[in-house]
Amino acid sequence: MSKNEKKEGCKSSGSDSRETPGGQDRTLLSRAAGRPVSRREFIKGVISSGATIAAVGYIAPDAGTGRAWAASPGAVERLISLQVNGRTRRVDVLPQETLAMTLRYKLGLTGTKLSCDRGECGACTVLIDDVAYNSCSTLTHSVRNRSITTIEGLEGPSGQLHPVQKAFVEELGPQCGFCTPGQIMSAVALLKANPHPTREDILISMSGNMCRCGSYDHYLKAIMRVA
Repeated sequence: MSKNEKKEGCKSSGSDSRETPGGQDRTLLSRAAGRPVSRREFIKGVISSGATIAAVGYIAPDAGTGRAWAASPGAVERLISLQVNGRTRRVDVLPQETLAMTLRYKLGLTGTKLSCDRGECGACTVLIDDVAYNSCSTLTHSVRNRSITTIEGLEGPSGQLHPVQKAFVEELGPQCGFCTPGQIMSAVALLKANPHPTREDILISMSGNMCRCGSYDHYLKAIMRVA
């Protein structure tokens, strides 16, 4: 058999050929004609079409789409400005990030302690507009336009201790010291709101701060000394 005859034989064997006399792909024609599609082909088609649709917005987003995303419900800006200890700090904040996490791990203000992480022990207490808050239960995005003060912000111009800090030292308040920053911030907030509190006022105001060393009386006497 000649080479030409072999070629003609290959072309005439319709079972293996993928082209019609018009040069069209027989596979596509058979699919269009309703040939059953295998499970693998179906899954591959679904995946490829879904990926194409999902990628459209990333490949060529127009200005209108960008504005729609920015204005969508629940969308928040990640890079925000915070007023912390009298300074404006720019920081990248996740939508559900707590203020305690931002202060400690984004701004390096580690005086704010994390303990229970559920607003029960008071170790993470900071001042927001001179009011005591548990920073572990406060979202950072909710305080963007407010004044935040941490234990580091109580330092005087020349590095001197705040009167509450000094009184705590004199009354031997700190033991392990872990709860002390929160105790101090709560005491500062109390004295800002009520410069001359009674013993009962102090007990009520400081009740949200736990001390595992049991130095409650020392802290109480320190606040009374300042008052």
